[in-house]
Amino acid sequence: MKLRKFALAAVLAAAASTGPAMADLVFPSLSYRTGPYAPNGIPFADGYADYLTLINERDGGVGGVKIDNPECETGYNTEKGVECYESTKNIGTGALIYQPLSTGITYQLIPKVTADGIPLHSMAYGRTSAMNGKVFEWVFNYPANYWDGATIAVQHAADMEDGSLDGKTVALVYHNSAYGKEPIRTLEEMSKEMGFKLTLIPVDHPGQEQKSQWLQIRRERPDYVFMWGWGVMNSVAIQEAANIRYPMDHFIGIWWSGSEQDVLPAGDGANGYKSLNFTGVGTDYPVFEDIQKYVVDAGKAAGDGTNLGTVQYNRGMYAAMLAVEAAKKAQEISGNADITAAEMRAGMEALDVSDETLEALGMPGFGPTVSVTCANHGGSGAALVQQWDAGAKKWNAVTDFIPSNRELVTKLAMEDSEAFAAENNITPRSCE
Repeated sequence: MKLRKFALAAVLAAAASTGPAMADLVFPSLSYRTGPYAPNGIPFADGYADYLTLINERDGGVGGVKIDNPECETGYNTEKGVECYESTKNIGTGALIYQPLSTGITYQLIPKVTADGIPLHSMAYGRTSAMNGKVFEWVFNYPANYWDGATIAVQHAADMEDGSLDGKTVALVYHNSAYGKEPIRTLEEMSKEMGFKLTLIPVDHPGQEQKSQWLQIRRERPDYVFMWGWGVMNSVAIQEAANIRYPMDHFIGIWWSGSEQDVLPAGDGANGYKSLNFTGVGTDYPVFEDIQKYVVDAGKAAGDGTNLGTVQYNRGMYAAMLAVEAAKKAQEISGNADITAAEMRAGMEALDVSDETLEALGMPGFGPTVSVTCANHGGSGAALVQQWDAGAKKWNAVTDFIPSNRELVTKLAMEDSEAFAAENNITPRSCE
């Protein structure tokens, strides 16, 4: 795989000069290895790149066609993310899929990819109502979304309270951005249904100063704290929670608030903290033997090899796996090895990753099964709860994959997506 890390100017030059000798399957990476969110962005980008390298080195590409993975640095900045998209979409025979790892960038790219006809996969982030494939033809967010995560966090808290949160208090500590605000509507609906009081506590970018927020939590002492954070905000929040001796097993983060980088700075104080996750952690999967052999030991790793098995590395690897499996499906449906972006979209819409598929890929039990259709671009919506063991410095799954409240999530998503369609003069597709 050709992994190329570009500043924006270099991307522009590459796009202008690249000819047909480029790899046919172009999977650009809008990464962020710099800035306040780099500690999470780096291992994700490494995992994404290393899995694609594995496919090239071990399998000779997808259906005999090599993958090219041009990387453009966004710094988690929305404007730069859009510039990177514009600069990479025409590389080689054209980009086949974007996975920007940013809700802000995703929101800006939705109209662009729709106009350009390039699939966008905002894996468990971005605009939740994009799960409605009738409205968002070119956008996918499988295997789960933020509203799924909100219902699962509530369900886990209720399980800890013998099934009822009636009369309990829940505080949401959230990144004050489109990303952080995503679960609010769902949590408000669930608070009405289940009888708990919801308190909203925003944290401004990048989240290094949270004294006032945690003074409020110390004063009000909510029964549970949920967190929608990212980057340094997570580690600061976990340290502040430890400082006020908040019970860490009642502190539950979304999947983007549950990596090693988030908990290690707090030392023993982070012990017992929980987060959601939709991928396996650790290296106890056969696929890692191949990554070690074909990528790390061969000197082709995107990083130094030390991130293997960490939460964000595994998540990047999982995102790449889903892209590769969709490309295989696209080749199967179209009969073409050199697939187009439209054919890639068709492959994503027919994606079916079963337990047997994961087993064959050397990733047994690594994630929930994923079945995508014309109407459902959001997958199953399942996630598990993991808990940090500070002594062993590792995450342990404390639940199986928990199904979300898809009835509520689908109801809210339909309302939101239909309103979006009306505002933008979109006629929803018929998936009959």
